[in-house]
Amino acid sequence: MADEAKARGNAAFSSGDYRAAVGHFSDAIALAPTNHVLYSNRSASHASLHDYADALADAEKTVELKPDWSKGYSRLGAAYQGLGRYDDAVSAFKRGLEIDPGNEALKSGLADAQAAAAAGSSRGRGAPPPSNPFGDVFQGQEMWAKLTADPTTRGYLQQPDFVKMMQDLQKNPTSLNLYLKDQRVMQALGVLLNVKLHTPGQDSGFEAAAEADSPAASKPDNKPPKEKEPEPEPEPEPMEINEGEREVKERKAQAQKEKESGNAAYKKKDFETAIQHYTKAIELDDEDISYLTNRAAVYLEMGRYEDCIKDCDKAVERGRELRSDYKMVARALTRKGTALVKMAKCSKDFEPAIETFQKALTEHRNPDTLKKLNDAEKAKKDLEQQEYFDPKLADEEREKGNECFKEQKYPEAVKHYTESLRRNPEDVKAYSNRAACYTKLGALPEGLKDAEKCIELDPTFSKGYTRKGAVQFFMKEYEKALETYQEGLKHDPNNQDLLDGVRRCVEQINKASRGDLTPEELKERQAKGMQDPEIQNILTDPVMRQVLIDFQENPKAAQEHTKNPMVMNKIQKLVSAGIVQMR
Repeated sequence: MADEAKARGNAAFSSGDYRAAVGHFSDAIALAPTNHVLYSNRSASHASLHDYADALADAEKTVELKPDWSKGYSRLGAAYQGLGRYDDAVSAFKRGLEIDPGNEALKSGLADAQAAAAAGSSRGRGAPPPSNPFGDVFQGQEMWAKLTADPTTRGYLQQPDFVKMMQDLQKNPTSLNLYLKDQRVMQALGVLLNVKLHTPGQDSGFEAAAEADSPAASKPDNKPPKEKEPEPEPEPEPMEINEGEREVKERKAQAQKEKESGNAAYKKKDFETAIQHYTKAIELDDEDISYLTNRAAVYLEMGRYEDCIKDCDKAVERGRELRSDYKMVARALTRKGTALVKMAKCSKDFEPAIETFQKALTEHRNPDTLKKLNDAEKAKKDLEQQEYFDPKLADEEREKGNECFKEQKYPEAVKHYTESLRRNPEDVKAYSNRAACYTKLGALPEGLKDAEKCIELDPTFSKGYTRKGAVQFFMKEYEKALETYQEGLKHDPNNQDLLDGVRRCVEQINKASRGDLTPEELKERQAKGMQDPEIQNILTDPVMRQVLIDFQENPKAAQEHTKNPMVMNKIQKLVSAGIVQMR
């Protein structure tokens, strides 16, 4: 749209990027070739770049399209003046004043052009304009050093627009007149010339800076001669803001008011009123996607999930077109994902919600969105288990596993038991059988985990204790295995497998107590025992360390320790681990 390109051109001009402004105004002219304001603005941009020939062409087009518009003649006069055609400039300014006699810009331009024309006559027609008498002060690094040393101009160096003006003056000192209305430039010029310049409203001459060692400081005739003052160059006037732009600003302001009213209604749970206000804001301004996301939030609260999703999709699409803040786009995606979760009825319904949350996180990693994603993934997994649940098929898979186990096809058996558990996660028999397979395969940690799950699901299931005790026995954790078997006997006192497990554990523990272990067995058992946190705690306990010393050096005290069941239980653990031996 031409208005959008024009707005970008105005913004570039205001920031001092005149070349970009020319490009944007050219784009606007391509879309609206009869709009005189666009040519006027591009003429000002060309003049700022000292491209006075192009500035003149655009000014002439402006006057051609709108001969009764005084601003066009102001552009025309400025372009002529930049080209050194002062008589033509005087004529252009006079024509503009015929249309608008009170226009101050035209009056000022006429006065400057007439002065330049008079100076040109004294030099001879066609003679080049005099060089800028201040050019030398802007050259080299000395300029920046002086500006940094002065406390006032030092602060200006933190302002990008001031730095850019000074850089422009270094490149082209003759453009000084473009910036003389900026008091910062006047202040900087005074610092560089070591003089104090009068502010507007005072005499336009120079007042020498007070310097004790400079006799010329008090002499008024040291002022630069009038005839050597630089000739004024055209200063671009502010960009035209037409009626359409004013209307856009008013609509945006009205849209903000509607949004605020919608927010107030939303807080009061008056959702219908909130929707009306947000809808009105959207109609007034389609370049702010927060109106869409806010209305989507209302639809979400009302349970109108389809409408919420539509608004979120519009917000994302429009946000990408406008290159809106990525956080706003992420908010729209998160809101859409929330609506999709609310609508989900099966595990597959969570997939688009999860995908939407993931897209939101790529835009902006928000903790709230991340939590929503994790919750959606968990809900999907839970639903999948519920949908997959089938006790009958679970029993069939378990029986297939049993057949493979009998044939010693343990990996195949594990696959069938795993499928059985997917169909029925509460089947203790499948856990028990898979634990047996893992034990045969030497996957003892996995077998232990399945056995413990058996006991968790059914504490009275004796097979669970048998499996767990067997794994612990193979891991040579005889004390722990003994405790497991004994715990199982509480629920099934006559279970032969549990009784046999107790007997095997006692044999191994007594073997260590008698010192019947081979050096290799003792070394292995000690190494394993030292990795046991319980053994480590016993050995680091100051009381137990004193007990062990008493057993070695003080038989009388040792006799007393044997009467303490807690102490003897710990001693027995150390014996079983091969750490100490009883004689």
